[in-house]
Amino acid sequence: MKWLVWMAAALAAGMVHAQNLRWASQGDLQTADPHSQNESMTNMINGQVYEKLVRRDKTMAIGPGLATAWSNPDPLTWRFKLRPKVKFHDGADFTADDVVFSILRAREPTSNVRQYGMAVGLPRKIDALTVEFKLERPNPIFLQHLDLLWIMNKAWAEKHRVTKPQDFKNKEESFAAVNANGTGPYILVSRQPGVKTVYRRNPAWWGRFEGNVQEIVFTPIGNDATRLAALMSGEVDFVLDPAPRDVPRLRQMKNLQVIDGPENRLIFIGMDQSRDKLLYGKVPGDKNPFKDIRVRRAMYQAIDVEGIRSKIMSGLALPTGGITPSPLGAYKDPALEARLFPYDLNAARQLMAEAGYPEGFEVTLDCPNNRYINDEEICIVLAQMWAQIKIKVRVFAQPRALVFPKLERLDTSLYLYGWGGAITDAETILTPVYRKMNPSDGTGSNNFGLVVNDKFEALAAQSSVEPDATKREALVKAALAEYRQQVHTLPLHRQVIPWAARAGLQAVHRPDNWLEVSWVTVPAR
Repeated sequence: MKWLVWMAAALAAGMVHAQNLRWASQGDLQTADPHSQNESMTNMINGQVYEKLVRRDKTMAIGPGLATAWSNPDPLTWRFKLRPKVKFHDGADFTADDVVFSILRAREPTSNVRQYGMAVGLPRKIDALTVEFKLERPNPIFLQHLDLLWIMNKAWAEKHRVTKPQDFKNKEESFAAVNANGTGPYILVSRQPGVKTVYRRNPAWWGRFEGNVQEIVFTPIGNDATRLAALMSGEVDFVLDPAPRDVPRLRQMKNLQVIDGPENRLIFIGMDQSRDKLLYGKVPGDKNPFKDIRVRRAMYQAIDVEGIRSKIMSGLALPTGGITPSPLGAYKDPALEARLFPYDLNAARQLMAEAGYPEGFEVTLDCPNNRYINDEEICIVLAQMWAQIKIKVRVFAQPRALVFPKLERLDTSLYLYGWGGAITDAETILTPVYRKMNPSDGTGSNNFGLVVNDKFEALAAQSSVEPDATKREALVKAALAEYRQQVHTLPLHRQVIPWAARAGLQAVHRPDNWLEVSWVTVPAR
């Protein structure tokens, strides 16, 4: 009898301490298809459902995931032993067939992680729990690339006719966009795009829960004030992206807390440097002014990054002249991190006159309004700054679900963009964002300005396959120096990310802005 009383008390205590996590962000995940969109928040949310062969811990170190061990017997071969007795959410066994299928799926043309699927080579099943990857050339950051490739169930994908990733940019409807079947700690219960997405704990997960979250309820709330009000009223427990202007007030509230740190993400401006005529502009002579380095430099020197940091970002930004998501990508080289040219309106006006645009021109700036911190506000203030050199900018701000497919269709002349994530190596931005677009292997898939710089291309391409660390460092630095000198992009800052939460909620803040819910503890209400 005493044992039954003790059990009842233990179960009751468990029910009290096992909590639901209600959280919000300014925008929704793009899709539940893990290979369709390579967007950090989408990856983070899908990462509660899907897993990879490797996984990052709280310190960002890579360790075992769906693979328990691996070897690299020669520069072109990697071999992985898979974790036994792992189940997908529908009860199917996880095997090597699922790994081979998933990597090949990630290499499909509609995949937004195609460049990473190509970078890890071709997978081959050795036996039910062994997979081998064969590369055409060495990959010095193979494991980091593998950490970007989610594993799906082959049979489930075939059953639901989703063997290829959703064609997001062309607005394809797909079963995998609103349904999921992973091996991860949480199971997708319901998905209402733009409204609410619900997950519940996976009782059969192979891993260890360090937190107490039983159910996740994610609600996109676009308005900053409404999102803050939801947190203050207790309607939500956690906000991924409170407005910077609200952070000082949040720090003073006893029932709330701010958890913050620098993010591994660069916010920058990209420009069409390919077309002879802008798609969205009115320019004397009907030219493309962005093909002229003097115009690009003039725009660079007209940007007051310190003003943006203090007035728009409320100090939650780290202005930089660097062009990698993390300073580590440039080996912390001060010469590659310093601002290339100073903020100087007179110099900018002189450059515009030398380029033949003393009276400026008109152009449209494509801008997300629910992806990065104060993204639309940044675009508006940039338009005001460029007006000082007589460039008339129309800010066209849209939700991420609209602006990112627009960029992927190369339907832009000028745009604000961000890039980052878990990888600090320069390769994470050199190949997908800066290199020449090559649809055959995914290189340059996010080079929406269609920039082509042959000197940079040769250096960056060699750095991506150079196994010698010293030689590779020299190649990366030379590539970054060339790209910066030609002002192909206009770097603004790296974000400092504040999270806001109920007092007592425990969460790990990582530099990739990743909320790992299996580590979250929500206090009893």
